[in-house]
Amino acid sequence: MTSSLSPSTSRRAVLAAALAVAGGAATSSAPASASGPAPSSAPRATPAPATAPDPGLVDNHFWTSYTDWCTGTHSGTSPVAGHRPGLVIGAPAGRGDHTDPHTGRTASWEYATWTSPRHTSAAPATEIIASWNAHTPPGTWITVELGGRYADGAETPWYVMGRWAAGDDDIRRASVDGQSDGRSTVRTDTLAVDDATARLVSHRLRLTLHRKPGSRATPTVWRLGAMASDLPDRFTVPASRPGLARELVVPRYSQNTHIGQYPEYDNGGEAWCSPTSSQMIIEYWGRKPTAAQLAWVNPAFADPQVCHAARFTFDYQYDGCGNWPFNAAYAATYDDMNAVVTRLRSLTELETLIRAGIPAITSQSFLKEELTGAGYGTAGHLMTVIGFTESGDVIANDPASPSNEAVRRVYRRREWENIWLRTKRYNASGNVVSGTGGVCYLYWPAHPTAAQRKALAAVGIR
Repeated sequence: MTSSLSPSTSRRAVLAAALAVAGGAATSSAPASASGPAPSSAPRATPAPATAPDPGLVDNHFWTSYTDWCTGTHSGTSPVAGHRPGLVIGAPAGRGDHTDPHTGRTASWEYATWTSPRHTSAAPATEIIASWNAHTPPGTWITVELGGRYADGAETPWYVMGRWAAGDDDIRRASVDGQSDGRSTVRTDTLAVDDATARLVSHRLRLTLHRKPGSRATPTVWRLGAMASDLPDRFTVPASRPGLARELVVPRYSQNTHIGQYPEYDNGGEAWCSPTSSQMIIEYWGRKPTAAQLAWVNPAFADPQVCHAARFTFDYQYDGCGNWPFNAAYAATYDDMNAVVTRLRSLTELETLIRAGIPAITSQSFLKEELTGAGYGTAGHLMTVIGFTESGDVIANDPASPSNEAVRRVYRRREWENIWLRTKRYNASGNVVSGTGGVCYLYWPAHPTAAQRKALAAVGIR
């Protein structure tokens, strides 16, 4: 069956909404174990891929080091060193009122800002997605803005890519609708160029740190950056040659066991594919909410950590849990975790990550008949790729399953890579709509192994 999308989904006209349909039926770099039989995890050497990824179509750039945070323009912010360098409020640059549109409350906040150096993309972009990793103790929050420059030298306005806090007491984390200059538009979490002849050749990010007046609390931002891309229109992608047989042991959670839970966070079930997938990978790396953090969840509900993930990824403007950077930011609230939203260009790149023990959360959309064994069709769905079979088929923890035990699926390689990597597709009405073009979330420890660092660098993440 075809997914039932909420009205807010129409705001994402370029990229499919991250909603799914029911299928019908400790802090270390070592991953945690999961229930169920443990499959073989030894990589298998095979011939080189038949096709190499297209160069220059995806550009990732992030500020993360102490040296990075010393650059740019500071107005009240200070870089901090240590095992995980970051940016904090030093001496506030000013004070102002903010009215939260989702609570109606007006409050006064001290603030400080940092504006990044301009980054020129290897790929002049038609789309840019920002990511950030931050700690926001009670009484603090952050605003992330992005400004781009077109090839003709014109500048976009500063676009708000998110008003964010880890909690939901001080403000409601939210994207901002209605942002456009007539050539580009922010669609929930993605800055998309609407003019087919235009490209964004460079961009900057502006970070505003907020705290209650008189407080000494401060947000700490460890990672800030963006993925810029310009992918060609394509209904199909070249077939890749299998290059790895390995399966990672990742916890399995079904979104559909939560149908009807917490209507205020989009009602569980089909709307929770993104937080359910995020929780699987967070727990793979050995992190999870504490009992105290889960105390708010109805004790009658199984897997309360999935409810927790839904609440703390929820975008009050989008009115759902499918905001991509908000999911990454949630993952990074756990001890020493990094998280970004990016694009991969091939299954070969995904194999590189799996070989190093890094699973990925992928976004795809398809008709029921386009993915054998799924049993559903969807306008946008997140699932967790955990490995590849001997024949190269994709092993996925698909949360659109009737139970936790049914979450592990094996999907045909050729079908799966096409529904994930294409940028155009036909929907059930025969109309041409957008595909997600290889979008994925990557979560990994702040201090990865040498092999993990090498794999991440190979796909453009540093």
